[in-house]
Amino acid sequence: MKTGALQLILLLSLACFCAGGYFLGKHLLHLPFRASNDALHQERAPFTLDFLIPGGVYVDDKVTIGDVLQMKLKKTSGPFEKLLRAVSDQIPPTYRYLGDSLLFFLWTLCFLTFLRVFTFTGYARALRISLLLGGLSYFFMPDLSPGRGDDIVFVLFPVLIILARFYLIRRKKVRERIFKKA
Repeated sequence: MKTGALQLILLLSLACFCAGGYFLGKHLLHLPFRASNDALHQERAPFTLDFLIPGGVYVDDKVTIGDVLQMKLKKTSGPFEKLLRAVSDQIPPTYRYLGDSLLFFLWTLCFLTFLRVFTFTGYARALRISLLLGGLSYFFMPDLSPGRGDDIVFVLFPVLIILARFYLIRRKKVRERIFKKA
């Protein structure tokens, strides 16, 4: 079997797995919250949905799991994030973005050091991986800039570098095949 067919089968199975997960998640979010949580309590399940209920909110029978999750996510942030937001409003935007960039590169340096010390990964590959892991770490941590715009930039930057590298390698292989035939 050729590697192209095997890669196609793997990609199709990955796409089916992702689509199945999407539809399963969509189905679970449309289930009634109260009936589902009561059923989990009756079966003495180790995992219940009580942690999703925001404080001071009454959940009736018509509310779905997705609605309760949206209420939980709309809740105001914790005291640390409120303090950080109040402090970051006092910092000029230029210095805020400089601080965000330094935080991103700090995480990138930590991952780069880890990869170079504990693995046999080369510098270029370790740098690409550490940029991606630094961007993902930055995305999930509180930072000086409010909103998700800067977080997405710090994740997309390494993804674009990885895709550009993948494109250049594929183009080089295609050129080698063309010149090899001639």
